[in-house]
Amino acid sequence: MRFRIIAVLFALSISVEGCRVSAPGKWETVTLTRIKHSVTVREKNVHNPLANSPEAIESGKVAFSHYCVACHGLDGQNTGVPFADRMSPAVPSLKSGSVQSYTDGQLKWIIENGISPSGMPASKGTLTEEEIWSIVVYLRHLPPAGSLGEPVMYSGDDTPTPDARANQRR
Repeated sequence: MRFRIIAVLFALSISVEGCRVSAPGKWETVTLTRIKHSVTVREKNVHNPLANSPEAIESGKVAFSHYCVACHGLDGQNTGVPFADRMSPAVPSLKSGSVQSYTDGQLKWIIENGISPSGMPASKGTLTEEEIWSIVVYLRHLPPAGSLGEPVMYSGDDTPTPDARANQRR
């Protein structure tokens, strides 16, 4: 009987300890990053058909503002997103080296298919191919952190920004 009580307490302590979320360690991060870059995320050799033009950047910014700002902020660097660092894994800054090191094809694949089990959803069927490719162009030309303010949905300000008013007219 005593052994059963000890075994039950041990199992209970392991299950409670296993539920605690903690930041991944250095080796876990390095290992998972390598796996994502070389195995999980596909289309490494696919090239973006859109040129790095001001029009493509603006088009990407508009598509990004419709689909991505809730989690990544207007600038792609989580500005004003209250939960970005509390998710597990945390929402990455899209200007970070780990994100920017993906090829254009891999970024397109991530946007299209999402990343499980993170909170990154798939956009297949929601965004067009051209919108996805234009977002990839925009990701390569992100503005400085904080320069676009925070998303209206988190700021509490119902007055649209000049960028939002311009997007509504399109």
